Amino acid sequence: DVQLVESGGGSVQPGGSLRLSCAANGVTGSSSDYCMTWFRQAPGKEREPVTANYITGGSTYVNDVVKGRFAQSQDSANNTIYLRMNSLKLEDTAMYYCAAGPGCPTLWRGRPDYWGQGTQVTVS
Repeated sequence: DVQLVESGGGSVQPGGSLRLSCAANGVTGSSSDYCMTWFRQAPGKEREPVTANYITGGSTYVNDVVKGRFAQSQDSANNTIYLRMNSLKLEDTAMYYCAAGPGCPTLWRGRPDYWGQGTQVTVS
């Protein structure tokens, strides 16, 4: 099984930056179809996708609400993805989850095969 381990969450003031990491353990092969995604869920709100990209790079999906501020990158050799968050806003406060599975369109619809445990980001 694939295990996703997130890290890097914390508290930051508005306008600040954070970088989240997600290590995918147990991923075998280097399928160009394998996608890794960041989701977030704020209290009282539905979970929403934030960014997604294939583990080998290529097309990047970015939610409009974070476009220009957040960027996903990946270290394919180590099956690790990152979410660089700049210009953080109060409304970015949420639990952030890493997810993985085949096909970014499928993950973007909230249907990954694997989820991480989440890391809290608080902007205040």
